[in-house]
Amino acid sequence: MRTSNLNKTTHYPDHQTSNLNQLLEQAAEALAQKYKREGSFTNAENVKEYLKLKLGGYDREVFALMLLDNQHQLIHFEELFFGTIDAASVYSREVVKAALNINAAAVILAHNHPSGIAEPSQADKQITSKLVDALALIDIRVLDHIVVGESCVSFAERGWL
Repeated sequence: MRTSNLNKTTHYPDHQTSNLNQLLEQAAEALAQKYKREGSFTNAENVKEYLKLKLGGYDREVFALMLLDNQHQLIHFEELFFGTIDAASVYSREVVKAALNINAAAVILAHNHPSGIAEPSQADKQITSKLVDALALIDIRVLDHIVVGESCVSFAERGWL
């Protein structure tokens, strides 16, 4: 098999990687449906499980939003910003716009670290603070910011929100 047809990260042929990504997406959707029926995304472990399936397979940083209603049920999941292997530019204006467009009452911020090390950087903490302030101006609560790697780190669990 030619190396140009191989995914450089996993060494699987491109069509197998595509099938794996489809499978992960289906698993994430099944979890979203389960939590929609059985309760809300108020448990950090449920949120981490869902986000690991949604963001764990990327080989570059992706910043996403879980847009929630007043009962913390998922209205919409949106991947907003795509970056490089170690950074993604995040714009407060676009985050606010996405939340308003869906009429969200609360959000959970999320992004992945392709390195697998989920420890938040100083830049992660700064953008979280900026987004919390921007969303507070329009009465949208930030419930958590989850960083996805081999494991997941919750800002709320660490007392940073």
